[in-house]
Amino acid sequence: MVEFKLPDMTCGHCAATVKRTVQALDASAQVDVDLPTHMVRIETSADEAALRAALTEEGYAPAS
Repeated sequence: MVEFKLPDMTCGHCAATVKRTVQALDASAQVDVDLPTHMVRIETSADEAALRAALTEEGYAPAS
């Protein structure tokens, strides 16, 4: 499991974009979004660095 805090993820549209971005790397990924805390938990076989890069490219850079 990979967890990221995505400060720029603030609405349902953002959450959908995050899910779509993750599933573009791993179609079978399970993505759990918690908007109030800006957290996303991802069950995936994709590499964490690849996820971080893809999310950053979409405008949802994970907090350090």
